[in-house]
Amino acid sequence: MASQSFFDSNTVLTYLGLPLDYDPSPALAPIPFLTKHLRQLPPNILHWFSSITTPQQRTAVLLIRNRRFNFAQSNPPEFHFPAAMQRWPTLSEEPKRIGQEEAREEKEWAETTFLGGKSQAYVGKLGTLLGGYEEERHLERQRQAKRSRLDDFLPEVDESSDEEEEGSGPGTPESAQALRELFLRRVRERFIYGHLEWDIYDTLDWDDSWDGEDREAEDRWFDDDE
Repeated sequence: MASQSFFDSNTVLTYLGLPLDYDPSPALAPIPFLTKHLRQLPPNILHWFSSITTPQQRTAVLLIRNRRFNFAQSNPPEFHFPAAMQRWPTLSEEPKRIGQEEAREEKEWAETTFLGGKSQAYVGKLGTLLGGYEEERHLERQRQAKRSRLDDFLPEVDESSDEEEEGSGPGTPESAQALRELFLRRVRERFIYGHLEWDIYDTLDWDDSWDGEDREAEDRWFDDDE
């Protein structure tokens, strides 16, 4: 969400010639309001909605989803594999923050639930200890998963393999390419649905130059994905 906090609901309604008690309200129900009036507002007013909505919330507006789809289909440099891996490396593996969240919950459970919330009096730093154990377990799972992925990305030479089997098993260039394609598809999907940390949403979502002509193709893409 943008850091800008200014939002003038009256100006939005006055610009459209709507009554000040119009329903849906642009301030109280911005997503239904945008669904109805997005095309009728200029970018300088639309930018205000970045301060009261998130990219993920705006995904519910079909026109905004289509703009993101068209941008992704244009194959921007940010969606090329090296650049995407550098910008969003955690999308190639389970995010570490999940393990940290599990550790926090484990610590919170020990301190507030275990032994009626009196665990500190019985075992001192039990919560911290359990939290540390949980995070260490998660990190070990990450290390194992990473080793497995490296086995796929870095093929081992097996001189005893039959010629017809070369290039067909895990760890071959074909499988590495498949993993790259899977990663890039994950990036595109998360981008379209507003899950990436990227400030481009606050300009792209309001840019009607990305309104495509082939609406049916865009809708089919979303239907297939669902």
